[in-house]
Amino acid sequence: MLELTPAARLKKKPKLNGKRLQERVASILPPSALYTQLREFESLIDAALVKKKVDVQEAVKFPPYVQKTLRIYIFNTFANQSRTNSGKPNAEPPTWTLKIVGRILEEGMDPDQAGLMSKPNLMYPKFSSFVKRVAISLDQKLYPDNHIIVWDSSRSTAHHEGFEVKRKGDEEFIVKIRFEMNYVPEKFMLSSPLMEVLGTEVDTRARIVAALWQYVKYKKLQNVDDPSCFNCDPQLLKVFGEEKVRFSMVSQTMSNHLSPLPPILLEHKIKLSGDSPAGNACYDVLVDVPLLVQKDMKAVLANKARKKEIEACDEAILTTIRKINEHRRRRAFFLGFSESPVKFIDALIESQGRDLKLLAGDANRNAEKESTRADFYSEPWVEDAVIQYLNTRPARIADEGT
Repeated sequence: MLELTPAARLKKKPKLNGKRLQERVASILPPSALYTQLREFESLIDAALVKKKVDVQEAVKFPPYVQKTLRIYIFNTFANQSRTNSGKPNAEPPTWTLKIVGRILEEGMDPDQAGLMSKPNLMYPKFSSFVKRVAISLDQKLYPDNHIIVWDSSRSTAHHEGFEVKRKGDEEFIVKIRFEMNYVPEKFMLSSPLMEVLGTEVDTRARIVAALWQYVKYKKLQNVDDPSCFNCDPQLLKVFGEEKVRFSMVSQTMSNHLSPLPPILLEHKIKLSGDSPAGNACYDVLVDVPLLVQKDMKAVLANKARKKEIEACDEAILTTIRKINEHRRRRAFFLGFSESPVKFIDALIESQGRDLKLLAGDANRNAEKESTRADFYSEPWVEDAVIQYLNTRPARIADEGT
């Protein structure tokens, strides 16, 4: 028995490069030139789709915003306020309900028609998503226990189309409502010196920095000797307090001139007579709303059915290419044998001999002896002996059959 020794490390066969035909196969199949052109065109389309998909993902993650008007409606309803029912033993107690509803006004629509009872547009975020905090203050004399009702977005994950407060009572009073708006990105109020430079009262930090850079470029204040700095004119000197400022220090220094936007303070009188709803009033606030194409882009990214269909077609193409390459190997095998059977068999035996030696791992085998034994079959008499053997073989088979 042969002693097995560790064999040499076998080389891995190179994998087929996706849906690409090998050059040898392409040369055999003339129609494959059209397939190659389609593959090159497909690669261009794939590159464009990948780029567009990245752009769409970035747009979905950080969508562009457009400024729209948010109309806030404040009104109240009431029930069982009739004095005639107060003496009955089973009469319902008098109640009132304060309601606060918000709607985004559509462009080109009459604001009076886009009113309170209209259905909210599902393409826009809900009203509470524009609000960071709402505080409703009731009359402390009438409601000493819970006269302040607060809704905080940090404590609530769900968004709502409006807010509602219901209490028992039959006396009219004034409700104070305090809104802290949720601006995305966050907006700031500019100080008077910075407002004088940029000409705006409220803006985001990024837009303020960009506007300041445009001001420096327009006034040509960038330092010639040190481009990382700029010189301050009299207006900028009021903001930074220095004649020379580094660009890296702008954001830090500018924070002293930015303050949070003040809350919106509204009042509403709870009316318990007349038509219901009573005391209907509306207030307009400018808010930033994501563009409506955001939902369409999400639908494009979530189109899984089309993706599965493409994957099925790709798998069918790969299966066909594997079959073509297998037929190419078989064709090469039989074509080599038909052109020169002797040389083909010799090359095949030599290849199998190398594989056998590699698999056996026998280091003591002598290549010279093997080559000598192989030469034995190449002597002149071997051909005649084989021919005589083949000629006599049918006769022997016939004798054995009888």
